[in-house]
Amino acid sequence: MAVPKKRKSPSRRDMRRAHHDRITAPNVSACPECGEMRLPHHACPSCGSYRGRTVEGAAADVE
Repeated sequence: MAVPKKRKSPSRRDMRRAHHDRITAPNVSACPECGEMRLPHHACPSCGSYRGRTVEGAAADVE
């Protein structure tokens, strides 16, 4: 069974993991009703619309 001969330094370990630790910005798109930015597949937090309809409770929570 293959076993590493030398221990990897923390620097090399962290360089290997660096692409996993990056934080990505959320994908947001403009609401077709009011133009505010919102997450895809979510009701708009400002106007409460989702797929052309006003969602119950979403608009009431904002007011």
